[in-house]
Amino acid sequence: MRRGRAACRARRPALRKLLRHSLRQSLRRFLAVRPAEAWTPPLSTRGRYIVDADGHRFKLKSGNWHGASGTWTGSGSPDDPAHNHAGEKSDRMPLGLDRARVGEIVAGFRELGLNSVRLPFSNEMVHDRRPVPDAAVAANPELRGKTPLQVYDAAVKALTDAGLAVILNNHTNTSRWCCGVDGNERWNSSQSDATWESDWLFMVRRYRHNARVAGADLYNEVRRSVGDDPNWGLGDRHDWFAASQRLGDRILQEGNPDLLVIVEGINWTGIPVDGLAHGRPTLEPVQRLSHTLVTSGKLVYSAHFYDYTGPNHSGATGAGETSDPRYRDFSRAELYDVLHRQAFYVTSVRDRHFTAPVWISEFGAGGREETGEKQRAWFRNFVDYLVETDADFAYWPLVGWHENRKGNGWALLHWNAAGERMGLFDGDDWRAPAWLRLINSRGKTGEVEPVDRWSMLSPDHGDFVQSLRMRALPDWDSGARKAACPDGQRLAGLSHTGNRGLCTDAGARGLWPAGGGHEVVRDERYVEPGGGDWASGYTKLQCPARHFLIGYSVRGAAVSAALCAEAGTALGTNGRTVWFDRGDDRPAAAKGGDFAYGRHKGQCADDEYAAGVAYTGRVGSSKTPDALLCRKLE
Repeated sequence: MRRGRAACRARRPALRKLLRHSLRQSLRRFLAVRPAEAWTPPLSTRGRYIVDADGHRFKLKSGNWHGASGTWTGSGSPDDPAHNHAGEKSDRMPLGLDRARVGEIVAGFRELGLNSVRLPFSNEMVHDRRPVPDAAVAANPELRGKTPLQVYDAAVKALTDAGLAVILNNHTNTSRWCCGVDGNERWNSSQSDATWESDWLFMVRRYRHNARVAGADLYNEVRRSVGDDPNWGLGDRHDWFAASQRLGDRILQEGNPDLLVIVEGINWTGIPVDGLAHGRPTLEPVQRLSHTLVTSGKLVYSAHFYDYTGPNHSGATGAGETSDPRYRDFSRAELYDVLHRQAFYVTSVRDRHFTAPVWISEFGAGGREETGEKQRAWFRNFVDYLVETDADFAYWPLVGWHENRKGNGWALLHWNAAGERMGLFDGDDWRAPAWLRLINSRGKTGEVEPVDRWSMLSPDHGDFVQSLRMRALPDWDSGARKAACPDGQRLAGLSHTGNRGLCTDAGARGLWPAGGGHEVVRDERYVEPGGGDWASGYTKLQCPARHFLIGYSVRGAAVSAALCAEAGTALGTNGRTVWFDRGDDRPAAAKGGDFAYGRHKGQCADDEYAAGVAYTGRVGSSKTPDALLCRKLE
């Protein structure tokens, strides 16, 4: 009898686990989480949408599997998303592997309806050659003796084997919880730019042959350090725009041309003290200065939103807290207005130089134990906005721990020390209805039609040559700052001052064929004699016949040379002069957007190509662009 009772008691945990699994499966069927759809890598973009290799919309329905960028206590209590645990042992590996099999964790992600996972890492993790502690992989004994990077490899393989897309995310320099004044504020806070770029090239090359490793999220929550702010376009070592532009191009050229390049906006600038300038720029600077990568259709912008932060609130409590409203303090209408201004405007209009997908790569809520009315209302309102705007998203975090149903409540999936899972649909989690509404929202599906591309050129502080062909050739104007459109695009507009340009393929895709030649023009040799003076009294840099402008060079503010490409087809010769020395001269309802904010601009029409640029050569003039020769494409 005693043996029978003992055997029964021994079987109880397994029976309870089996019963919970059965109930969970029944509840999942009742709640009807729509399974993720099949997709074909690699991913790219068309306008505001991410698409797969077949041109079908691939909406990032993601979550964050954190841990490899931070720490693990060694006692079964990984990082709490709401707190910074000082002095923890740094094991740099995705959470949960001490409590559950990696396959079980990944299966939980699929049950939630995800099709992709953001997988953070630290630069320290990349270089750590020590084996992880056995306790850290207790539920996965095959990972004993592995380095943190090898454990990361196993996580990547498990995710991609399950059909999930993986977005690599450089979360921190050093392995610790993010995100305060901690030496991880910028990509180069605790390391050099060269090390940061080298580590990224190592990582993207490591997974180059895994087609479902789909993107590179360059750095997490760039923010103010003790001494200085990050900026967007100043050209110094704190310039996040320039750093992300440079690395994005290197990844596509030297690492893996198939990856999405994901650039997050600036998370915080200024000292958070009432009366002093401070705030979260997020993606607001993009409308005036946007990225143009060497491979078109690979750029994605991202932003983070939590209820406890705000457009002028860092989320701090106590020291550093201000009287500015948090996002949870806004009414629904006010919240939607500020979300549009800070990020979602990027996707709200077509045919702008900044138009791109926006991925909300972090958002979350306080979990089943959250009782705050404002917090709950914010989460529901934010989810509604994600649904209304058909936005790509990634919940933070996916994996947590619990003991007696208490623990890291932010996560959607929890495991206790016995390896028993509690998920979003196990019990009365108030977030479940909102999650189902979000994960089952379809928005745009199916094929996305090819779109016109509009790109900004910004040789503000150095070369901005985005043509892979021209990068492969010798320096075509030594000592000058050079700008060139991406391959397949042509120059459509110039600013009078500020050196900005606008490129497009509207009206003529593939105008510059493979093997087509180019010409650098520094004088008026190609201006037609007789009636060809389209800007009398001005110096004219004109392309030869059957050529069109794809770039230019400047010395200071002065035009130095014009870069022309040979067209694969005949071009029209009828033209007009577009003057912009004293004001804007752009088509009515001009596409492309304001590519030179506060400057005079000239722009050819969509059915035209730019064949020349004119500037005044008078003594004392700055030789800035004054006019464009625009001709019909025909």
